[in-house]
This record gives sequence, structure tokens and C-alpha cells, in this order.
Amino acid sequence: MNDLPSQRPVTADAGTKLSRSLTPHAERRIEHPGSAKNAKVFPMAIDKISATDKGLPKRTLGSSGMDVSAIGLGCMSLSGTYGSSDDDQGIALIREALDRGVTLLDTSDAYGNGHNEELVGKAIKGRRAEVVLATKFGNLGGRGGRVADGRPEYVPIACEASLKRLGVDVIDLYYQHRIDPTVPIEDTVGAMAKLIEQGKVRALGLSEARPETIRRAHAVHPIAAVQNEFSLLYRAEAEETLQTTRQLKIGFVAYAPLGRGLMTGAVEDLKGLAETDTRKRHPRFAADNIKHNLSLVHGVEEIAHDHHCTLGQLALAWLLAQGKDIVPIPGTKRKDRLIENIGALAVELTADDLAQIADSIPVGAAAGLRYPEGQMKSLYL
Repeated sequence: MNDLPSQRPVTADAGTKLSRSLTPHAERRIEHPGSAKNAKVFPMAIDKISATDKGLPKRTLGSSGMDVSAIGLGCMSLSGTYGSSDDDQGIALIREALDRGVTLLDTSDAYGNGHNEELVGKAIKGRRAEVVLATKFGNLGGRGGRVADGRPEYVPIACEASLKRLGVDVIDLYYQHRIDPTVPIEDTVGAMAKLIEQGKVRALGLSEARPETIRRAHAVHPIAAVQNEFSLLYRAEAEETLQTTRQLKIGFVAYAPLGRGLMTGAVEDLKGLAETDTRKRHPRFAADNIKHNLSLVHGVEEIAHDHHCTLGQLALAWLLAQGKDIVPIPGTKRKDRLIENIGALAVELTADDLAQIADSIPVGAAAGLRYPEGQMKSLYL
């Protein structure tokens, strides 16, 4: 599978044997920007990976002792974030993920104003024991002029509401979704820790937190995971954060690991996005920016070809190989994409491959801010 058989391959989860089903004759069309006549046809990726008797490869979230599938499922897109969504299809997708060995499901009370938690709750009914359930609170998105609510008195209120929507007695991993700059992190985490004492939450997490904030929070109560954006295109802050999370033995959950779809090479311009797709507001998709960003993505196309995988799988395999403390949570509304994402676990990359991929898409090379300018003030606090 590798062109350099003499080199020791770096796998998505070294030491774990995977049962793979290859479809070398199936093909997937990946088009370059421009006309269809310039399209290249690559072998379809390793599109199926069957779980062993122990399930998919596992990774442990920090020092929490909680083992999760090496790739989780981000559920945000099932509540209309990237265009219209269908509840029945969303429930079916989550159950398909569980059937295929995915154990980490990630949601938030902010996704669809609570709708996403309700959807996830319906999907896992009767299957709670199969799931490590993660949700978040406190992301106001600018409502009332505030980006976040980390007040200690709000924490238990938000948790009770999430428990009710999810239809569960306990949340496995409870994140502060956005850091409240008006409330000391020690006060917020102190209130979150009480939820553990009450048996309502098993472990704590932070999202979009900078290293200094993580250290202060961890001093109050152990933080199991930090969830920040991390992809080949956007990784400067993640790589900085990893220095701290590794020192403190905290897991890193990577959201938007495919750069909100850019790393798949499938989104070539805004015309292909629904009017209600929030990516239309993201700077990375602006006309000049998307052209530049896609040129970076297509720069690793031949490496994907050599490994008989899609661009998206290559991006996920690269991310997985950055360390066993990293768990990507790609989101999707489609079964075929779900299968494709899981298939990244079977892609083997050598040290030379990893270096070549990183050199092709250098840190900071992507064009456009991570979020619209108005939202940047709520990030990495």
C-alpha cells in the first residue's frame, strides 16, 4: 500500500490490527477547480473498515480513563448548520455510526437551540451503554451582546436542561463551549466540578480555550479534554495548545478536522452551498480565499492517490498520526461520508508522508480567518 515499504509505517493507531475491506476497482471522481475536463479519477478509498471483536481502535481522553473510538462523530450538521437536515435521516446516521463502532458522539445545547441534543437523545435511546456522550454549554453566539455565559449559577441550570433534552441521567463529558471573559475560569470550573460530585457529569472539558486558561481550569479540577479546531489548514493554535494539554495529560478533541469540508476537495465555490449553509459567511470560503485554499488541498492529491484514499481520508489519517491523544470528530449528514471518514483509520502513512503533507500545507498557509470577524473575539480565550 505504501511506495516506501522499507520505512516503518505510521498508522492511525499503531499496534491495532484492523480488518479492512478494500474496493480497488471502485472509483471516486475528484475534480480540480476549473472545468470537468481537468478532473482526475482516483481509486475509491478504503471505504469500509469492519470493527474487530473489540470495536474500532480506541483512544483515551486524557487521564479520565474514558476510552473512545479513535474517530468520533460531530453531530452539529444534523441540526441545519450546513443547510437543511432531516431528523429521521440524522437519527439513522447516528445509529449507523454506532453500528460501525463509533462511540464518541459530540453535541451542544447551542446546536439548533437544543434541537441537536434532542435528536442525539432519540438516536441513542436503548443504546446508551454504547456511547461516550459529550455535550457543551455556555455558547451564546452574541445574544444579548454576550459571547458566553460561564456564571457559576448558570452551570447547573444548563446541565439540567441538557440532561432532559438528551434523555439521560449523566453526561460523560461536559464542556464549557465558549470561555466567558467576564467570569474567572476558576469559578466556572468550580461549578462544573460540583456536577461530578452530584453524579450528573463524569468528566469536564473546555472548548476554544487557550493554554493559560486550560492551566488555570485544570488546577481547580482535572480537565479530561480540550476541544479546539484542528486540521491541516487551520492548526497554529491547536499545535500551541497541544504543548500544554500533553504536559497536563489532557486529551485533544479536534473539531472541524476537514476544515469544514475544504479538505475533501468537494466544495469548489459558494454556489454549491445551500442558502442556509453557515459556511457562506466563513472567510475561508470567500471567492479569493477558497481558490487559494483549494490549491493547497490539491497539492496533496497525488499522495492520496498513492495511498488509494480520498483527500478527506488523507487529512484525517495525517491528523490521527499526530498523536494518540488526538480524537477527530468529523461531522456529516451522509452515510457514504461517514463510512469514508471511518476508513481513514486504515490509511497508513510513513514519517516521510507526514512530513511531505505538512510541508505541502504549511502552518498559517490557509487564507481567511477561522470564523467571521465578529465571532473571532469569542475564540481561544
